[in-house]
Amino acid sequence: MTMPLITQVAEAVITELNGATFSLPFTAVRSYLPRSELAELKTLKVTVVPSGLSVVTASRGQTQQDVAIDIAVQQKLTGENNADLDPLLALAEEIAAHFRGQRLTSFPNAIWVKTEFKTIYAPDHIDQLRTFTSVVTLTFRVIG
Repeated sequence: MTMPLITQVAEAVITELNGATFSLPFTAVRSYLPRSELAELKTLKVTVVPSGLSVVTASRGQTQQDVAIDIAVQQKLTGENNADLDPLLALAEEIAAHFRGQRLTSFPNAIWVKTEFKTIYAPDHIDQLRTFTSVVTLTFRVIG
């Protein structure tokens, strides 16, 4: 069975993330339901989630598919001060910057077109769960 386009792009994002070096070490994983127990978040967790697909006509015989991929950066906090939070937010920004203007190496038909921080950080997660959560949404365009 052929893997859906959005899943192919998500897997290519994981390959890219796990092949790069960032300021904090992690191994990205893909999930449809990015739920974690708080105990699992003692170590940094980066989750890639296929999150949206928009299809429009590109030309008479081609379509333009814009694939949205969410990347969640999460970790249980030992404190709530800037020194605890800044490195995690910096990592989310590093991840966003890594893809800017790039094609995905393992899926070169997908080119980056947009980055959004749907949740730059979730204050309620910090307050109620003592957990940092940031969600970066990357949009990749595939013409075919």
